[in-house]
Amino acid sequence: MKIDKAQFFALGKWFLNYVLIGVIAGCGAIIFYFLCQVGLHYFLDFLAGYRPPHPAGEAPLFREFTTPFRRWALLLVPALGGLVSGWLVYTFAPEAEGHGTDAAIEAYHKKRGFIRARVPIIKTLASFMTLGTGGSGGREGPIAQIGAGFGSFLATRLKLSDRERRIMLAAGMAAGVGSIFRAPLAGALFAAEVLYKEAEFESEVLIPAGISSVVAYCVFCLVFGWGSLFSAHDFVFNDPRQLFPYSVLALILAGAAFLYVKIFYGIHAIFKRIKLPNYIKPAIGGFLTGCIGFFLPQTLAFGYGFIQMTLNNLVTIPVLVAVGLGKILTTSLSIGSGGSGGVFGPAMVIGASLGAAVGQVFHYLMPDIVQQPAAFAIVGMAGFFSAASKAPFSTIIMVSEMTGSYHLLLPALLVCTLAFIFSRKWTIYQKQVSSRIDSPAHAGDFLTDLLEGLTVRSLENKIREIVTVRENVKFKDFLYTFSHAEQHYFPVVNSQNKLTGIFSINDIRHHLFEHDLDDLVIMKDIAWSEIITTHFSEDLNTVLRKFTVKNIDMLPIVKEDNPQELIGMLSRRDVIELYNQKVSDLKSLKGS
Repeated sequence: MKIDKAQFFALGKWFLNYVLIGVIAGCGAIIFYFLCQVGLHYFLDFLAGYRPPHPAGEAPLFREFTTPFRRWALLLVPALGGLVSGWLVYTFAPEAEGHGTDAAIEAYHKKRGFIRARVPIIKTLASFMTLGTGGSGGREGPIAQIGAGFGSFLATRLKLSDRERRIMLAAGMAAGVGSIFRAPLAGALFAAEVLYKEAEFESEVLIPAGISSVVAYCVFCLVFGWGSLFSAHDFVFNDPRQLFPYSVLALILAGAAFLYVKIFYGIHAIFKRIKLPNYIKPAIGGFLTGCIGFFLPQTLAFGYGFIQMTLNNLVTIPVLVAVGLGKILTTSLSIGSGGSGGVFGPAMVIGASLGAAVGQVFHYLMPDIVQQPAAFAIVGMAGFFSAASKAPFSTIIMVSEMTGSYHLLLPALLVCTLAFIFSRKWTIYQKQVSSRIDSPAHAGDFLTDLLEGLTVRSLENKIREIVTVRENVKFKDFLYTFSHAEQHYFPVVNSQNKLTGIFSINDIRHHLFEHDLDDLVIMKDIAWSEIITTHFSEDLNTVLRKFTVKNIDMLPIVKEDNPQELIGMLSRRDVIELYNQKVSDLKSLKGS
């Protein structure tokens, strides 16, 4: 097979672009992870004497201080972080507030994939202050926006198209998420799935996202070690009777996800109405977060160590429920007030807490069936975030990669599917669109796809029979026909009634006042002989392009085997009306 050199070099160029995105996103994940560990070490450990447990896959980077636990300091440290974070965000990049992933989604759909170059830098520093001081949030939002920001920046510097910039943005988002959670496959799937509320993937970003995610994962793990984030027992699913308690778990998780979304955006709306400078609001949210943390320190910071404890069956049911509900409040206060952090990490803590609690209850009620209650924590993580984010498939893979446990795919698939179905009306990512049909990024693509499936014959009942003009008719004789006609385009035919030209009323406008030429000018002189025509078997996408070539509103329809035999005229308005009707029909089918 002969290799096309131009195509080979083009593929090589794109491959290098995605590798570069992966390298930079991986380095960004290293810096962000290190900063967060520095923050926890000095703000929580040194100032407050609080040392959150850590997951098995993340060994502490620093030796612990000997500061005694100062519970009162938990009231002040998150407020300090919120103040600095708010000042950074609202002074330099207001779009860096909140949970990051939403901003990347909005940029993909509505901003042509464009993210300002300063956003990744401000997002890194602001998230470091929010999360490093004990604010409740996750890493996925900041690192998604950091990776997406570099992808967008690189595409802009290379002067690529809007479509190419969107793909590189998604590749950067996948690289960031896949590296910092040590889940490269899930990172690629997440970037393709999280863009939509429905169970739909952005297929064109999968390969680029996969390349960037793998590279970023390798870069990150070269520094911080290989392996999964959590250590889990060798859980297995070997009893179909367990599907009943897992189905109950799905209902509970869907209800909890409803609370998560409503409380998060309810608190966000309250802070929007508070008449104070915006940079002060995250400090208030941080103080209220600290008030909850005063009683439940497990709800502060990332909480990944608490997930490890649930996987090891070290937490009682009351504490599990309290942390699950408390984490909803602290996350809503920390991020909803304008702080900077992700919503995926807290969702993992909430899902694991509620899942472990349900598992322990069913272990007590039916010990012969539910013998491994901690398995419900893993499935709970996947199910809760599936309900909250509308990204069930990437979440299943994400949790499997994070825990190194692939034996619970069947119950996880059941729970994630049910939770997704039960929670169709709400999502934590408000910038998601329902599907490709609703995305401004695909408006032109969808128009092409839809119209290519229709032909001119689809509009046979809209064909207009109009008056033709003989080519030897004098202009003064045509004026009578013109005064009685209600048409803007006039096909010109010869003595055998064959189409030879066409003109519009704009073509004769300047002749109307040249009365000396009335006897000299015939219609053949006015008509355009280069006629743009169509026929019944031509697709409407091609027809629409023909309308736009000369910016015309009517096209002659001719016989396919005889382009001089006129059948009638087709209006551009009729083509657009048919398109709008087809789109409306498709949306109605989706809604039903």
